[in-house]
Amino acid sequence: MPETMVLVLAGGGGERLSVLTYERAVSALPFGGKYRVIDFVLSNCSHSHLTVVGILTQHAPISLNDHIGAGRPWDLDRREGGVLILQPFTTRTHAGWYRGTADAIAQNWDVIEDHRPERILVLSGDQIYRMDYRSLMHTHEQQRAAVTLAVTRVPSSQTPRFGMTTIDRDGRVTELIEKPERAATPFASMGIYLFEYGALAEAMRPGPVNLVLDVLRPLVAAGERVMAHEFAGYWEDVGTIGSYYHSNLEMVAPEPRLALHDPRWPVLTRDEERPPVLLGAGAVVDRALIANGCRISGTVRRSVLFPGVVVESGAEVVDSVVMQDAKIGPGARLERALLDKFTRIGEGARVGSSTPAALQDHAWLEGLVLIGKDAIVAAHGRVEPPAVVGIGARVQPGSGGYVGPGTQVPSRVWYEDVV
Repeated sequence: MPETMVLVLAGGGGERLSVLTYERAVSALPFGGKYRVIDFVLSNCSHSHLTVVGILTQHAPISLNDHIGAGRPWDLDRREGGVLILQPFTTRTHAGWYRGTADAIAQNWDVIEDHRPERILVLSGDQIYRMDYRSLMHTHEQQRAAVTLAVTRVPSSQTPRFGMTTIDRDGRVTELIEKPERAATPFASMGIYLFEYGALAEAMRPGPVNLVLDVLRPLVAAGERVMAHEFAGYWEDVGTIGSYYHSNLEMVAPEPRLALHDPRWPVLTRDEERPPVLLGAGAVVDRALIANGCRISGTVRRSVLFPGVVVESGAEVVDSVVMQDAKIGPGARLERALLDKFTRIGEGARVGSSTPAALQDHAWLEGLVLIGKDAIVAAHGRVEPPAVVGIGARVQPGSGGYVGPGTQVPSRVWYEDVV
């Protein structure tokens, strides 16, 4: 098999994910109880025997870089090849900041040249799926393609979320349309592109900014062999609050479309050293993912709990996603809530509801309550959906302890705590 270098575009800021990505890249978001979003792409690379992987980072990269480290969990800590963290840089003659997806690749072209790959596989680090990239490579070879795009079928209602791809009878891409309101094609581009080295090198000469607009569309218009590879498995882009929430809860469905326990294609990650789960005398758990280090004395239904979460006696967590080391106090109730790590929900507090207010300006929250990292909801406080409580914010009794529908409580800045 020709040598292939992988480039993972992992620098996105995820503006539609609100407070979840203010201080981390989308690729670093916790997912599925113990993973990060980028684990799925890196696991695919490992199982597909692709061992030269460049991670192009930009927005808030510290958490992502710390998680990847030298790449050991994915067998990428190698003397030859392995994982490369490619961040923007400045010199006396070079500005550095990536202007777009194609510009990120162009600014690291010297690294690509040093490895002399025959092909370059460009991936998005913001997606949840399992794929053997060798099947994509087989299609690429069979079609004698200059570029091969992975595509998947999506419902017509979802076309505004994706780049849509028109394909002829021979599997050739004839049109790429970015996020149309309506499309005559069911095929969404998955953001997975396999380039012949020469085709990408030539496309980089004009100084492109955007990979779709400035590279792929001109190649299609010029009549190059831009081909499609259809993928029929589970695939989800977690770039919105709704898609992130629903794809997490998909893991606890009676018959999940993506089974995390499949031993044939395990999702690899940097595991946390935590003690086993402890269920107290009053614990009730129904259809939930509970990570190591959790202590449950209350009720957890249809929810995902990350490592170290504490649910105290009489508390209820329903249809919710709760990240690391959050604490739910005695008698508190969460319903349809997304809690970032280190949050504290006080005794008897109420966060979220199964009957949210219908507010058009907050439709992007899909009736959820979103609580940022380190935020505190004081005892007996209430947060009605849809609402956002910012990073480090305090919902205190002194302010009534009430956050109404459509409210966005601002994040707390560090110097507010300086005396």
